[in-house]
Amino acid sequence: MLLSHGGEPSPTGGPVARWSVEQVLALAPDDASRKAGTPLGAAGPWTGTGRDAAGAVWGLCKGSGSTPYRTVVDTTGPAYSCSCPSRKFPCKHALGLLLLRASDEAACRPGEPADWATVWIEARRGRAAETGGPAARGATARGPADPAAAGKRAERRAERVTGGAQELQQRLADLLRGGLAATDRSGYGLWEETAARMVDAQAPGLAARVRDLGAITGSGPGWPVRLLEECGLLHLLDTAWLGRELLPDPLAATVRTRVGLPMSAEGAPVRDHWLVLAQYDTPDGKIVARRIWLSGRESGRTALLLSFGAAGRSPAQALPVGVTIDAELTPYPGGGQLRAELGEQFGVMAPAGPPPGIAAAAAPAVYGDALREDPWLDAWPVTLRDVIPVPAKDGWQVADAHAESALPIAPAALSRPGLWKLVALSGGGPVTVFGEVGHRGFDPFAAWDPGEVEEGGGTTDGRIVQLI
Repeated sequence: MLLSHGGEPSPTGGPVARWSVEQVLALAPDDASRKAGTPLGAAGPWTGTGRDAAGAVWGLCKGSGSTPYRTVVDTTGPAYSCSCPSRKFPCKHALGLLLLRASDEAACRPGEPADWATVWIEARRGRAAETGGPAARGATARGPADPAAAGKRAERRAERVTGGAQELQQRLADLLRGGLAATDRSGYGLWEETAARMVDAQAPGLAARVRDLGAITGSGPGWPVRLLEECGLLHLLDTAWLGRELLPDPLAATVRTRVGLPMSAEGAPVRDHWLVLAQYDTPDGKIVARRIWLSGRESGRTALLLSFGAAGRSPAQALPVGVTIDAELTPYPGGGQLRAELGEQFGVMAPAGPPPGIAAAAAPAVYGDALREDPWLDAWPVTLRDVIPVPAKDGWQVADAHAESALPIAPAALSRPGLWKLVALSGGGPVTVFGEVGHRGFDPFAAWDPGEVEEGGGTTDGRIVQLI
């Protein structure tokens, strides 16, 4: 995903990021909106367009009726308003307006907003002024709660999970007693029935891991070894749940999360300038999970924003990749405290270069350290500096440009077009890449090109390219 570094001064003194076409399309709630909004990214249907120095963009879009749709976007949120009847956010008209702004600098000239746009802009900025910054994203109003009732519900659920964990332990023991070879003949029904029992026990995390076991027997040569490894991890999780009172608090919180108990963000808020590293959606049963990776400029922390959408719909939370936001994040409990909740935002979004990276040789140790906090981690986020994608015997790898070390690229990435984007971006030279490193290898999510050499030997900030 490319970031245009053009911008205009804002009231806060920083530049307002001008989004690229790819960044705008990444904000679409679904593929249908993306396809419908793309044709509206031309000047033809638009009149009365403009923008101000604080990040607002507005315009009138011709529709099927006699009255054009009034569309206004505050890019510092981002937030959207349109007079069309669509219930999607952003709607196709908001996407079209942002695409027009991204592709044609002269299409939205600086100026004072129209009266109809001023009403919405001033109301939004008035609410932001009351809280000291842009409206907090992801915050929901919470009514009064009964601690005693909540405690009883949690206790009843813990008892059900404990019963499910004890039953799962017995089933794993029976599996090993009968031999792993027998699982190939029993088919997937055995695993699905066991997973259903874990759902009944209100332990969706255990159910998901059991379903994953069922797919291993058909995963090719060497499946008994992989099945034994995953059974061992599942047994470890079972044992940890049954003995959770003896665990340190962070590890106990991790176990509760892995089992599938809901957790809330409760750590101390961390305010930083957070660079949006990557955003992508993955199906998670009947819902869609959206992951947004952030990197703190001052804290050096990496954080994950996780949100969900109903089947066929993307989650509402979206941030343009390649910009920084001055905001507070509240971490969730558990090992590593990667997941966080986005709270109050301050100022406006601004472009930024890549975060500091590490050498490829250091990445496995980073993953190993994370495993001490969470033994069930498949991978851990890292930014690799000065690596070159090169072909290997069984696929591809990212090789250190200054040392004889390399990381294999994970099998999941080999079939994605992002791999070829990475190869083209590198052109045989070193690049900075963000992704996850784990026992399957390195999975690249975003990369920065080296930038252009300037007079005097310096280089310009490279563009960020989304690889997933």
